Amino acid sequence: MPIPEPSSAPAPSSPPPAAPTPPSTIPVMLPWLGEEEAQAAAEVVRSGWVAQGPRVAAFERAFAEHLGVPHAVAVSSCTTALHLALIGAGVGAGDEVVLPSLSFIATANAVRYLGAVPVFADVEPAGGNLTPDTVRPLLGARTRAVLAVDQGGVPVDLDALTALAAPRGIAVVEDAACAAGSRYRGRPVGATAELAAFSFHPRKLLTCGEGGMVTCRDGELAARLRRLREHGMSVSAAERHATAGGASVLETYDEVGFNYRMTDIQAAIGLVQLGKLPAMVARRRELGERYRRLLGELGEHLVVDPPFGAGNLQSCWLLLPPGAPDRAVVLAELAAAGVAARRGIMAAHLEAPYRGTARVPLPVTELITARSLILPLYHALTERQQDHVVSVLRTILAR
Repeated sequence: MPIPEPSSAPAPSSPPPAAPTPPSTIPVMLPWLGEEEAQAAAEVVRSGWVAQGPRVAAFERAFAEHLGVPHAVAVSSCTTALHLALIGAGVGAGDEVVLPSLSFIATANAVRYLGAVPVFADVEPAGGNLTPDTVRPLLGARTRAVLAVDQGGVPVDLDALTALAAPRGIAVVEDAACAAGSRYRGRPVGATAELAAFSFHPRKLLTCGEGGMVTCRDGELAARLRRLREHGMSVSAAERHATAGGASVLETYDEVGFNYRMTDIQAAIGLVQLGKLPAMVARRRELGERYRRLLGELGEHLVVDPPFGAGNLQSCWLLLPPGAPDRAVVLAELAAAGVAARRGIMAAHLEAPYRGTARVPLPVTELITARSLILPLYHALTERQQDHVVSVLRTILAR
């Protein structure tokens, strides 16, 4: 099915010139970074204040405004954002958190950091996300939260999961690591969540080099998360320096916190990137639809939009058809032809720290993780490069 444009996205703009890459290699992902980001970072360096400070505060305000949420708290990574979000949801040692195994391992690790128990649920095949039907059998007396991932930027049906969980007193935390720029029921992903976590890693559309954001609706909780990201400090270093006589302000530490701060250098880059986000999404969706037309029947399916939302094409993954060569062979032959594809989404329950912990069969998860392939997709990808990717893939699969 065609991928409809999000209603709020501008018309796709022409991509900028492709950034330099090795002559024979089309990368799987390339951040859209340029002189504007370099200047923004340089201004911070020249200012003399490079730690968490005014740019971080400005980035938080801009990100919250972009989503239409009251509060955004910038942190050092999405993993730390997930950790703080789960603390905010009241998850503690011995609690259970239902989540997909089909996700980067950080999703499960954040649960383990709290001494809680990850309980893996299966996903639906089209988007790779949790549904009430996959979650319901795993809810129990010890379930404290559901950690719902927007896999590869495809929106999860958050309302349906909340309708299942809320009457049972179970929190729903949205792992929106990949989903900046995606839309859910006409609004930005994260806008309807009580707690959501975003990533600014270079594999994501909006990147600061590294970093994350927690969004929430409760002002007292946001204030607590800001303290926790800075060792539990009652008054931040930036606030002390901005206050007349700040040297005499003595902070207190009322609970154990963490060093999860974002720097002003990262935030300055993030502010520029946030302004580019609509154009990034529009271009990636344009390229994703072109992949769909060119690949046709080659794949069992390309990742698609759900009926209630529109993804940002953070990852354009293809499920290899039955009878295709082994995925390792496909990846090796693509690489030999100058195409840097990647294996599909991992399954945490198959990795050593979580092996043997799945309580129910996860057939869809295991199918997707075994047969999916991530194709090159980024803002500067040219049609000529995309044609080469498709031509090589067709040749491999034709055998």
